[in-house]
Amino acid sequence: MYQHITLKQLRPKLPKVINSVDERLDRFVISKRGDPIAILLSIDDYESMIETLNEISDKENLKKIRLGLKEAKKGNTISWTRIKTKHKL
Repeated sequence: MYQHITLKQLRPKLPKVINSVDERLDRFVISKRGDPIAILLSIDDYESMIETLNEISDKENLKKIRLGLKEAKKGNTISWTRIKTKHKL
């Protein structure tokens, strides 16, 4: 999930690391003297995480998510075929 790299290792490799973050959506934990100090991830990953946090921080959305998970565990689901038919997709 995350690759680990020291600040010393990162300095000469920064353009290559940035490209891998941008093109392959790699994520890096950057450490200094053995301690993690920063995370490097793509703007798409960051925006997705922020959007997810916003969604689950809303109490009503969280209730709906939990209800949906309970229904799915009970087997109360709708097939993709049925959804496509209903919405003429």
